[in-house]
Amino acid sequence: MADGIDDLKNPARARVVMAGLALSMVFAVTDRGWTQTAPPPLGVQTPAPQPQQIDPAPVERENPGLIDEIGKLFEKSKTMLPPLKSPSETMNDLSNIARPSTMVTGRAACVVAANGGPDCKAGADRLCQSKGYKEGKSLDTDASEKCSPIVYLPGHKRGPNDCKTENFVTRALCQ
Repeated sequence: MADGIDDLKNPARARVVMAGLALSMVFAVTDRGWTQTAPPPLGVQTPAPQPQQIDPAPVERENPGLIDEIGKLFEKSKTMLPPLKSPSETMNDLSNIARPSTMVTGRAACVVAANGGPDCKAGADRLCQSKGYKEGKSLDTDASEKCSPIVYLPGHKRGPNDCKTENFVTRALCQ
């Protein structure tokens, strides 16, 4: 073992040892790089496939991959979405939405709708118009029962058409 170390002290022998080590590493690396083929099957063998002739003008074909599909989705979305508004149009829309409103109180009757229920939009409009505004939206309503005077006579049995419910707007948001 001491002889091997003494050999490395000599510069000429050290170069030879290093060269041998480097060559063994190169051969070890290149040995793994060779391609391997499967052994031929037993029995009847088919002829090797002939090389195909390459077409000089490649034909482009559609490749429906993920990226292509996303691109198609973006193209379709341009026609499906509404056009963008200019900043001035957007500001006009916002100012129409945020018009100054005032809450008023009072009492205005709601009309009876076609389905028999109360329609308090007209009552809110009347309440707001009585305060000098154009239109309104009802915030609070009140209901009361209005009966014919005959109901209050002693001994009278109350019938289904003797009383009716009236609805009123008591508070509205006016513009």
